[in-house]
Amino acid sequence: MQEGVRKCEACGARLARDRVSKHCGPCIRRLVSHEAPTRPESFWQAEGIRAAFEARHFGRLIAAYRKECTPHVSQAALGRWLGLAQAHVSRLEAPDARPPGNLHSLERWAEALRVPPALLWFKVSYTHEASADVERKANLDDVQRRQFFKAAGAGATAVGASLLGVTPASASVSPKPRSSDVDLVRDMTATFRRLDNRYGGGHSKATSTTTRYLTSTVTPMLNDTSKSAAEREVLFGAAAELHQVVGWIAYDIGNAGEGQRYLREALKLAQDAGDDALEAEMLAAMSHHAAFNQAHGVAVDMALAARRTAKRSGLVALQAEAAVLEAHGHALQANTSACFAALRDAESAFERFVPGSGPTWLTYFDNAYLAAKFAHTFRDLGRPVEAERFARQSLGMSDGYERGRLFNTALLASTLADQGRLDEACKVAATAVKMSEDVRSVRGGAYLADVGRRLAVHRGDRRVRSLYTQMTAAGVPTPV
Repeated sequence: MQEGVRKCEACGARLARDRVSKHCGPCIRRLVSHEAPTRPESFWQAEGIRAAFEARHFGRLIAAYRKECTPHVSQAALGRWLGLAQAHVSRLEAPDARPPGNLHSLERWAEALRVPPALLWFKVSYTHEASADVERKANLDDVQRRQFFKAAGAGATAVGASLLGVTPASASVSPKPRSSDVDLVRDMTATFRRLDNRYGGGHSKATSTTTRYLTSTVTPMLNDTSKSAAEREVLFGAAAELHQVVGWIAYDIGNAGEGQRYLREALKLAQDAGDDALEAEMLAAMSHHAAFNQAHGVAVDMALAARRTAKRSGLVALQAEAAVLEAHGHALQANTSACFAALRDAESAFERFVPGSGPTWLTYFDNAYLAAKFAHTFRDLGRPVEAERFARQSLGMSDGYERGRLFNTALLASTLADQGRLDEACKVAATAVKMSEDVRSVRGGAYLADVGRRLAVHRGDRRVRSLYTQMTAAGVPTPV
């Protein structure tokens, strides 16, 4: 073998020189796909698997299943197939764990792993053929729903009703065990993310500090080949989170090119880590960037990719976020029917959302966050009345997201400006201008400048002139 040539540990395929994982892309996707592959009959006759069947213990069956796979499947990957957290899989596999007895869960897990029904000690209603029929029916229903929205045209008041009126119940999730390196990277990332959300990317030396930490500390960790494949893949995920934060900071100070570069690297690391949820998050971020930079077609394409990956992850929060980003892209393209279809999908996913049920980096997602996305979408569809309702809902956000509060306040002002309600629009916009004194964000300035443009037709009004004076003093450009 030539010096420096690396090969995939699973299949022996040649790896690209800049690939940090020890596995090729196809092998990683096979290992971490949201759907378990069909196994040959001989697989189910392995000694460990037969022993689990005889013990009537699904936890032991899971453990034996993972070990029988070549290469072995991680608890995290198998958890994605079953719709469980890695910690839950670990508890099921524990030597002293009692056999799970909930028949609904047992059937769901058995179907997810494609266990032949004849081998199970309990009755199931599924067959592999029936599952295929269900999927085909779901696809047909999706087409019919989109046709309905296209025919209905209006009906905007029906979309998002549950978002405006539902407060989901909370839940707790057990933390995953992590290595000291991963703890360090994630703790630092959480600090950078908190400061970014509170003060904006342009405050102090946020960009240079995060970039320096990334290059001086994290990059050497990624290049350390002494760790096991499993340890490195967990580290890749942590590094992906940090790259995402650095990308958002660059984006927030108006450096779109750097932001895109860091997000692309974050996406690659998420793929190397085999983390569908993180991959979907990066694609969603790219869709957001594209929409902000008026690349409407790219925004839709990235959102569609995020939706496919979010579905594999099993996280309904990501499914809702990706769907509403698709809707916003369609709104920017004036594609009303596709926009409403995607909004309905976002609302449907949100109805199944339980706060606290996702990873820590997803804690920003809540009712207020999604309401802001709905408000953007309705506003850009030319429906400011509906947009105002969601914009007001978006202000009920958690503490610590001062930059987002600035964005959402400016968003509300823009919906009022579009309705010609000058007194309210100028007062709300002035509040946002005041907020911008403590938040250093080019995006925040862009949102405020957008409000100014929407009020330009009324530039002769004394209230608008007064607002323009405040904007100019804050460094926000106003219409001539």
